[in-house]
Amino acid sequence: MAFLTDRKRAVGMGSAKSGTEHFWAMKKSSVALLLLIPFFVFTFGSALGGTYEEVLAYYSRPFPAIIAALTIAVGMKHFNDGAQVMIEDYVHGTAEKVAILLVTCLSYGTAAVGVFAIARLAL
Repeated sequence: MAFLTDRKRAVGMGSAKSGTEHFWAMKKSSVALLLLIPFFVFTFGSALGGTYEEVLAYYSRPFPAIIAALTIAVGMKHFNDGAQVMIEDYVHGTAEKVAILLVTCLSYGTAAVGVFAIARLAL
């Protein structure tokens, strides 16, 4: 072991080769949310405070329904990626795998319920 160079000792202990992928996924979802959130606020804001029938009529139009569904889906994917990075940084061992699995189930489940609710309103 004493004859190993520093480079040879470091081989296999570095990057897991997925950091760049996570970085770009977070950047893309951030830019998408940067565009979607103002649209969502303006579309949701005009329906806020209305009766059930008014909200139903408003979200039966395609533009508000698509904006709301995209915001929910992209927002939950962004949440999943960010929470996974935090878990990878601070939790280790079996607890890390369990926590990532739970956060992934939570985020995809929340996105599915949200998109289903929008689809029920829109259709």
